[in-house]
Amino acid sequence: MASDDCAFRVEHLSKTYGDGPAKVYALRDVTLAVPRGELVVLLGPSGSGKSTLLNILGGLDAPSEGRVVFGTETLTDFDDHALTAYRRAHVGFVFQFYNLIPSLTARENVLLVTEIAPHPMPAEQALELVGLGQRMDHFPSQLSGGEQQRVAIARAIAKQPAVLLCDEPTGALDSKTGVVVLQAIADANRRLRTTTLVITHNAGIADMADRVLYMADGRIEHSRVNAHPRDAAELSW
Repeated sequence: MASDDCAFRVEHLSKTYGDGPAKVYALRDVTLAVPRGELVVLLGPSGSGKSTLLNILGGLDAPSEGRVVFGTETLTDFDDHALTAYRRAHVGFVFQFYNLIPSLTARENVLLVTEIAPHPMPAEQALELVGLGQRMDHFPSQLSGGEQQRVAIARAIAKQPAVLLCDEPTGALDSKTGVVVLQAIADANRRLRTTTLVITHNAGIADMADRVLYMADGRIEHSRVNAHPRDAAELSW
């Protein structure tokens, strides 16, 4: 794969905690390439290394060994200042819990990000993209869990990031609401061509991905490419 077609190149990545007999591997010699613009699902049980890998790709954590290349830049050579700039300019995060500020409306929660991003879209546009154009002046307490998660997605995509990293974005939701949230993530991936990685332990979500990485014991056990990814509305679990 040519470097300009690749969002990330990961080479022999390991992450350990502790020393000697107490040494624990969160990641073990992971090597992969993530094509630009794809929607990738990382599937595996708790403790398989999914979140550790996502945090390293997002510049929130550093590996013990190995190299991560984002485009043409080697993230693993960055200092803290450069990693902060990378996260601010290029990465949107969506977590299981929404982390919205209760005293701010949906629009105001999204505006917080647009004020620090170098090339943001209007907060109203981001909320329209996730289907909340009629709810943008509501406070989190006036929104359902699925709506709050879609505000979190709008906040993440408002900076127009190159990469969207989602850690169990449907983990706190029922399946019907989860499908709506996944549809918002898929729409953002298609419309903005944002390289999107979604962590889940739910195998039913894998069919919506362009590529699925199966993780266990800190390794990528195998991967597959979906020639015809399913629409999120067709998923069930």
